[in-house]
Amino acid sequence: MNVAQLLIKCLENEGVEYIFGVPGEENIDVMDAILDSSIEFITTRHETSAAFMAGTYGRLTGKPGVCLATLGPGATNLLTGVANANMDHCPLIAITGQAGLNRQHKVSHQYYDLVDIYEPVTKWNAQIKTGEIVPEVVRKAYQLAIQEKPGATHIDLPEDVASMEVYGAPLPITDHALPQADERIIQETVKIISEATHPLILAGNGITRSKASDELRQLAEKANIPVVHTFMGKGALSWKHELSLLTAGLSGKDYITCGFQKADLIIAIGFDMAETPPENWNPSGIIPILHIDSEEAEIDSHYPVLLNVLGDIKENLKHLVSAVPEQKRDLTWALEIRKKVLDEGESYKDDTAHPVKPQKIIADLRDVLKDDDIAISDVGAHKMWMARMYHTAQPNTCLISNGLASMGVAVPGAIAAKMAYPARNVVAVCGDGSFLMTGAEMETAVRLNLAIVILLWRDDGYGLIEWHQMKKFERPSNIRFGNPDFIQMAKSFGLEAIQVNKAADLKQALTEAIKMNKPVLIDCPVDYDENMKLTQKLNNITCE
Repeated sequence: MNVAQLLIKCLENEGVEYIFGVPGEENIDVMDAILDSSIEFITTRHETSAAFMAGTYGRLTGKPGVCLATLGPGATNLLTGVANANMDHCPLIAITGQAGLNRQHKVSHQYYDLVDIYEPVTKWNAQIKTGEIVPEVVRKAYQLAIQEKPGATHIDLPEDVASMEVYGAPLPITDHALPQADERIIQETVKIISEATHPLILAGNGITRSKASDELRQLAEKANIPVVHTFMGKGALSWKHELSLLTAGLSGKDYITCGFQKADLIIAIGFDMAETPPENWNPSGIIPILHIDSEEAEIDSHYPVLLNVLGDIKENLKHLVSAVPEQKRDLTWALEIRKKVLDEGESYKDDTAHPVKPQKIIADLRDVLKDDDIAISDVGAHKMWMARMYHTAQPNTCLISNGLASMGVAVPGAIAAKMAYPARNVVAVCGDGSFLMTGAEMETAVRLNLAIVILLWRDDGYGLIEWHQMKKFERPSNIRFGNPDFIQMAKSFGLEAIQVNKAADLKQALTEAIKMNKPVLIDCPVDYDENMKLTQKLNNITCE
């Protein structure tokens, strides 16, 4: 066989089902090899979208999503999505075609050193310079992509190497279990938790990756500790649970600020520092941190680690649940914070204003979707509203990218989510700014007959940037743009399309869109005057 065929056989051996990407001249040997494999190639309309799809697939399944691009502009387009997956700790393998070895020593058409370019945004990467190393390279790329903390790896394949004859076979797959904290650390952790008067759990993305939601709930219940979630940790403890203080992450004050101020111990579990800077919730840096994770924490003056509990999060939580004594605490303060957040959301359910207020959009979306349905938020002002007010009962049912946080992730992500969970309803929540960055993937959704719903928040501008500008300078700068007729645009791609002309129409539109069982776009004008109203309201919060 040739090297490209061996590469595909090795990917098959790893259980790869899909490769997302764009064909190119320098990867034609790989494209041909895919035809004779069990792997399905998903042709996308842009390489960045391919990487967003692979990253979302990896996040939801725990198996690396695989994406493919050609050299030069194809590879640089792919880069943003690869960096997004790496910072969000989503397992991903990127494969790029490359110029032949015979022209890499000189200035050459479309040639850049992709190993150098990809090095800062991946856990590991390598170029295949001889066919015999393909099994080792693929096995290592897969293994490192899934190991805690997961992320992106990259394989660069020159076109002349891809067509060379080679003999070889895939390597056997081996599992690598994480270590567990020793008994001394567990007992010290129990002592620290028991001596705290007002501990608070900060639940991060690592809990979901470790499938440790049950253990988190048991620890919270037994030690009687409230739980607040990061944007990417949403759903680790159901929002319906009385110990859930919902979500933190706004850069300014919020109700949960009072909870952090009251805490004398923060138990950070599976917390990734890229999600929300400790400076936002521990500004004085005096609240001690109990760090429970697979790796030691990044050094940060606002994150003073009292003790590291490292290794398998799920297993370490199991030991803590067994060892920690049942405790009673006065949690009146926590119940008050929880009530304020939930009451605020409830107060907008029957709002009739048009353009529709963000709070109303989210209330209707939450009412229509089931607990295991998936909402994927793009990046923009709507992300802040979704993070704060779209409450989740299960992990990975509200996907928010909060590492690199690249615009354009929602529509490609929704496609991958529907492929991973075809029986669930999937909604891409987009701003008009982010939507047009990857909106061409509407064609991909139609071609694959994937019943996703695109809920478009239209304000004709970059709303999140305007929000920041108004907070700092009290005037906007260059954030307005024009928009196409989104209804006609969606229909031209083959989608159904629904226009929301009054607030009362939205819930029915969402319900109808889901029943259609085909790709649908909902164009909903949004009133982002609520952004500054929220800022002013939260600035007036006082904590006892």
